[in-house]
Amino acid sequence: MTDTPRTPVPGAGGVQGQPRKAAIAAWVGSALEYYDFFIYGTAAALIFGRVFFPESDPASATLLSLATFGVGYAARPLGAFVLGHYGDRLGRKKILFFTLVLMGVSTFLVGCLPTYDQVGVLAPALLVTLRLLQGLSAAGEQASAGSMTLEHAPAHLRGYYSSFTLNGTQAGQIFATLAFLPIAALPDEDLLTWGWRIPFWFSVVVAVVGYIIRRRMEETPEFERVAAEGTVAKMPLAVLFRHQWADVVRVTAAALYASVSTIAGVWALAFATDSVGLDRSALLWVAVAGNCVALIAIPLWARLSDRVGRRPVFAFGSAGSAVLMVAYLWAISTGDYVLIFTVGILLLGVVCSAANGLQPAFYGEMFSTRVRLSGMAIGTQIGYGIAGFSATLAAWIAGPEGDNWLGVAGLSAVLCLIPVVAALTARETAHTPTADLGRVPAPNGPAADDGLTDAARRD
Repeated sequence: MTDTPRTPVPGAGGVQGQPRKAAIAAWVGSALEYYDFFIYGTAAALIFGRVFFPESDPASATLLSLATFGVGYAARPLGAFVLGHYGDRLGRKKILFFTLVLMGVSTFLVGCLPTYDQVGVLAPALLVTLRLLQGLSAAGEQASAGSMTLEHAPAHLRGYYSSFTLNGTQAGQIFATLAFLPIAALPDEDLLTWGWRIPFWFSVVVAVVGYIIRRRMEETPEFERVAAEGTVAKMPLAVLFRHQWADVVRVTAAALYASVSTIAGVWALAFATDSVGLDRSALLWVAVAGNCVALIAIPLWARLSDRVGRRPVFAFGSAGSAVLMVAYLWAISTGDYVLIFTVGILLLGVVCSAANGLQPAFYGEMFSTRVRLSGMAIGTQIGYGIAGFSATLAAWIAGPEGDNWLGVAGLSAVLCLIPVVAALTARETAHTPTADLGRVPAPNGPAADDGLTDAARRD
């Protein structure tokens, strides 16, 4: 990656971006933030059913535990509305600091919780509360980081640079899984008493490192341009839903592809260990290997989208994931480790990355600077909220024995094909100048920013 000096842009009141610094800050921050978020998912699949719901039968305990995982996604839309509003009013950088601190504190406190045997129903109640705070934090993190990198990037490399935000989330998954590998190998007595807490306590380090990285970032040149022009929206949500509500719906539908990582990383893990009897450490290594491949694949797919467009690359990734999810769950049902690793890496590392890595550019380019963070955050988090409960719905579809993998595969395929339709109906924006993103063409003249009148710009 190369950087661009931060110098004034004549007549714009802004500055040229710092794409390399923004990409590094987004990658590190997202990796650290999503480390916190994903260790919860691993713990929900392997541990929390026995620690916080021990009086339920095993199938019900797993269902309840996965439901607490979904609660974090349910909180995301609320966080998106609140943090999106302030991110478009106050800037991207302030929201990035807030989300990091909130995630670090709430995750650390999960590791301090008493168990059900110690305090009864208060234990799962506290667990759900902290999961809600994690969801609020995650709601603003990805949209803020995506907006930051996209608005710092050169116009012809927006896909490439902004993909490092999602590249960081994959790294966070790797760190979370690696943190649990030695923990998962502990005897059950140690695992269920103190072992599972260690990855959560490590979030203190996460918060400190993230703060050091992000405090050196500058606000984006695009936001500074809007601020200098005096056109920052006073009510970004009103402007967004008045003029770009269709794009919010489109992003929501496209974001359903996130069900791939939820079902593959959470429900499939419980299915493999509880129903098929596979070694839990082996399945964790599938996630590590897939995400390691994704670290390479994501920027490559994103760079391809800078050349050929966002729509075809995103649609390929989502449609391919629909097919490979069926193959992956079938592979798990066979108990063949070689087959599981092969299909899992192809799904999680290669094909899913085509859609995953594009989302900051693909979603962010639908909106203008004035409402970009709100549009991205609200659209993605409503979609993620639905996708987050896909693991719970999968557990219900799987039945009391938890072995109806074909029904779960059908659910996953549907949730991957909806984003294909959303992508193919979107505007192609890969080659649109950054300042023109989100502009609605006037009937008989040049494009107008957001299609707004002068009075509307004062909203």
